[in-house]
Amino acid sequence: MVGSAPPLAPPDSGTPLVAALADDLAGTFERVVLAYQDRLFTFALRLCGDRRDAEEVTQDAFIRAYRALLTYDAERIRALALRPWLYRITLNLARNRLRGRTSAPVALPEEHQEEEQPVAPQLHARADHEPEQVAERADLSRHLAAALETLPPRYRTAIMLRHVGGLAYPEVAAALGLPSGTVKAQVHRGLALLRTAWLERDPSPRNNGEKKEHHDD
Repeated sequence: MVGSAPPLAPPDSGTPLVAALADDLAGTFERVVLAYQDRLFTFALRLCGDRRDAEEVTQDAFIRAYRALLTYDAERIRALALRPWLYRITLNLARNRLRGRTSAPVALPEEHQEEEQPVAPQLHARADHEPEQVAERADLSRHLAAALETLPPRYRTAIMLRHVGGLAYPEVAAALGLPSGTVKAQVHRGLALLRTAWLERDPSPRNNGEKKEHHDD
C-alpha cells in the first residue's frame, strides 16, 4: 500500500519542500507536482513504453501520493524521503499496468552521467553534433534499450531507478525496500550483464572490430 511504511529520510536530508508539505499540504502539493511530474513521466514512459499509459500512471501516482499524505501527521511527512517514495508509487503502478503483457523497451536517457563506467559512451555526446551523429546516437539508444530488456527484472529495475530516475543508491534502496548493499550489487551486476548484451547487439564498426580481434586471439 502507498500509505504504509514510506521510506524515511536520513536526519540531514530534509528539504524545504518536504517541510512546506508538513506545514501546508493543500497549498504545497502543486509544487510537488511541478517539481516531479516530468521526471516521473519519463520514468513511467521508460517502464510502460506508451505515452498514454505513462501519463495515466504519473497522474495516478500523484493522486495516490496526495491521498496518502492526507493520512499522515506533520511529523510523519517531515520524516518522509519524498523522491524515492514517489518513484516507489510510480514503479508499483507501472508494474500493475504491465502485468499480463510483454514489457516495453526501456532506454537510458542520453544526458545522464553516473559514477559507473558508461555502458555506451556515445550516448553522452554533446547535443550540438551533426544530424548524422544524432541519428547514430538514437540508433545506439535503441540497441541499448533492447539489451536492457534482456536483464532479469531485479537488475533492470535497479538500473532504471539509478540511471533513468537518477536516484542515489540510498534512494533506490528506499524505493525498493532493500538494503543499500543489495541495491549496489544489483546495479553493478546488472551493468555487467548489460555490457555483455550490448557487445552482442552493438552494430558499430568499432565493436565489431573488437569482437573480431577477440576471435583472432
